[in-house]
Amino acid sequence: MGSQLLRLGHSPDADDAFMFYALAEGKIDTQGLTFEHILADIETLNHWAEEGRLEISAVSVHAFAYVHAHYAILTHGGSFGRNYGPMVVAREAIPIDKLAGRRIAVPGLLTSAFLTLRLRLPEFEPVVVPFDRVMDAVREGQAEAGLLIHEGQLTHTSLGLCKVLDLGEWWQEETSLPLPLGVNVVRKNLGGEMVARVSGILRASIAYALEHRQEALAHALRFGRGLEVSMADRFVGMYVNDLTLDMGPEGQKGIDLLLRRGQECGIVPGVDRIEFVS
Repeated sequence: MGSQLLRLGHSPDADDAFMFYALAEGKIDTQGLTFEHILADIETLNHWAEEGRLEISAVSVHAFAYVHAHYAILTHGGSFGRNYGPMVVAREAIPIDKLAGRRIAVPGLLTSAFLTLRLRLPEFEPVVVPFDRVMDAVREGQAEAGLLIHEGQLTHTSLGLCKVLDLGEWWQEETSLPLPLGVNVVRKNLGGEMVARVSGILRASIAYALEHRQEALAHALRFGRGLEVSMADRFVGMYVNDLTLDMGPEGQKGIDLLLRRGQECGIVPGVDRIEFVS
């Protein structure tokens, strides 16, 4: 088969670290392929994917609307929120509609969280800050509210912030589907055989982590930005679950619907056909 180097981009978060633990630590057969792990925040990965820079990458479902010419979606490795998801927080409890036209700190304009919020609250002024600075931006008054992805969803109350809206709850009420947030994509020009091999290896990594939860969690804690074990376990459990191993028809339907609604509202370009690789 010969050795080939493939670059794999993912975010430096507990859930991604958990998912790719087996691959990073040589726990599974990589069939002669070498994977270089490239860590970057999700918005950076989204922009790189627009250039087709990496062979394999995590991207926001929102960003997929701009990269579908280069990439296909793997049916495993996705992050979905079942009745929970990105969260709008503020210094005091206020109705979401009171934030119309106001400044909201967001972790990037290509994140699925931003797209979902635009569907719920079409008019607001986004203030783009790094995802780990959103809560600070709200506390320091740079924005009236903030859009949290990652572990801030669990820790915001300890910083004196109040939940305004959980977008995963809203989406579930609207659609009865889990909210699709992130997916793993593979560059189509690798060819069918290589894409299938990569898909099998990455799925094996996720399956290994779920079967060896404690050791994978110990690895993931190094990327938890100070999260204690129980909180990291809870966060990983939220975003690495049965839909991560196989999104199935339900997950695919959620991705299609989110992008279609984004298109109908004029937020994203249309995607004629989403290619899924199982």
